Amino acid sequence: MAAVVRRLPFGLSRVVAPSLLGFAVINGFTFSVDLGLLTLAHRLLHWPYPAAVTVSYLTAFALSFVLNRVFNFESHGALGQQTARYVVAVGVNYLVFVLGVGTGLTAAGVGYALARVLSGLLEGVYMYCVMRWVVFQDAAAARAGAATPDSAAARAGAATPDPAAARTAATARDSSGARATSAADRRSTTSADS
Repeated sequence: MAAVVRRLPFGLSRVVAPSLLGFAVINGFTFSVDLGLLTLAHRLLHWPYPAAVTVSYLTAFALSFVLNRVFNFESHGALGQQTARYVVAVGVNYLVFVLGVGTGLTAAGVGYALARVLSGLLEGVYMYCVMRWVVFQDAAAARAGAATPDSAAARAGAATPDPAAARTAATARDSSGARATSAADRRSTTSADS
C-alpha cells in the first residue's frame, strides 16, 4: 500500500497513511460481505433487522480482524490481548453505530441498506482509529520507531558512533513500515556479537 500512497495526487501522499488505504481496501471488501449477508438474512430469509445485522456484522468483523492483522498492520503482538481489545472495540461499535444509528435510521424510515451504509461510514472512522492505535499498538509503535536500537541507545545515554548513519537508519523504512537495516546497524550487531 505504501507504493500506492506515494503516487496519490494533490499532496495526499503526505497525509494518507498506508495503513489507512489498506484499511479502506480490506474493510470495503468485508463491508460488502456484511451487506451481502444482511441482504440474504433480512430480505430473503425474512429475519428481523437486529438479528440479520448481528450475524452479518460478526462475520464481517471476524474477517476484518484477520485480514487487517495479517496484511495491513502486519502485527506480531500477542493474539489474545489483541483479540480482547478488538472484541471490546467491536462491542462498543456494535451498540453505538450498528444497533444505535442503524436501527434508529430504519425506525425513522430510512431503508435498511442505506441505514447500514450510513452507520458503516461512522463505524469505519471509529474502527480505523481503534485498530491503529489500540488493537494493533505494537505495529504502531514499530512504525513510529519506538523500538529501534538507535532510540534505545539514545535513551540509555550511549553515544551513537556515526550520527549521519543513525539519522539515515532512523528514517529508512521499507514498504511495510518496519525499520530497514543499515550498514551501521549490521556493524554494531556484529561487534556486539563478538
